Amino acid sequence: MWVHEEMIGNEKLSEIINTRHENVKYLPGKIIPENIVAVPDLVKSCDQASILLFIVPHQFVRNICLELSGKIGADVQAISLIKGLSTPSAVKSGGLRLISDEIHETLGIDVSVLMGANLAYEVANDDFCEATIGCKKMAIHGSLFKKLFNTDNFRVNVVEDAHTVELCGALKNVVACAAGFTDGLGYGNNTKAAVIRLGLMEITKFVEHYYPGSNLETFFESCGIADLITTCYGGRNRKVCEAYVKTGMPLAQVEKEVLNGQSAQGPSTAEEVYYMVEKSGLIEK
Repeated sequence: MWVHEEMIGNEKLSEIINTRHENVKYLPGKIIPENIVAVPDLVKSCDQASILLFIVPHQFVRNICLELSGKIGADVQAISLIKGLSTPSAVKSGGLRLISDEIHETLGIDVSVLMGANLAYEVANDDFCEATIGCKKMAIHGSLFKKLFNTDNFRVNVVEDAHTVELCGALKNVVACAAGFTDGLGYGNNTKAAVIRLGLMEITKFVEHYYPGSNLETFFESCGIADLITTCYGGRNRKVCEAYVKTGMPLAQVEKEVLNGQSAQGPSTAEEVYYMVEKSGLIEK
């Protein structure tokens, strides 16, 4: 497992994980299996891998892919768990480029996506949850991915509508920001329910505009309505936006204090989506 190296006191995070089997900064109190080894060298961590999981903030994907380019096999399968959009220059021109597009075009490998109602702490706590894998080559890879991810507490469903799965994962963070604003302003559950309903409608319209013919059933998978509800009540984007309203602090400071250095993807995704819909003349829709 590649770990971005940082110092925790006088110790390296990778060394803490490998000796204590705990990520004391981002997932304290949860024991990591001993067969998970933290490696601070990106290329070394991916050496001889047949399946790569991408789980990093979306703004770092391009540089990571460039560093890996030419250093992995052509038959490697990638699965992205990243919830965001790619390439600000493409977004600001009104185009749409998914994270999976960035990975595929830079590394030349097949990319599937995994999204769903999966709050990290609850997954680590072995609370039951579901996820959706979007795989364009489901007939080839679908059964393998199910065997890889399914456990007694974590169940996946594989669908071919990968674009919808990925966009649901990115766009729900924008709706969660709105839910956080309502919490910060002191509104109740009725208001938040309206935010969720309207947000789901806008997500479906957005997906249909950029990927006509998307499967409506995909929005009722874990990647869709389930993830939207979970994020609007328990996710980091909701939490950050609530704190932003209540404190008036700059967003970066809120993230530092509320999320312990982690980032919320919703605000940057909201900015990217705004540019896209404005350039496409979709604001009123």
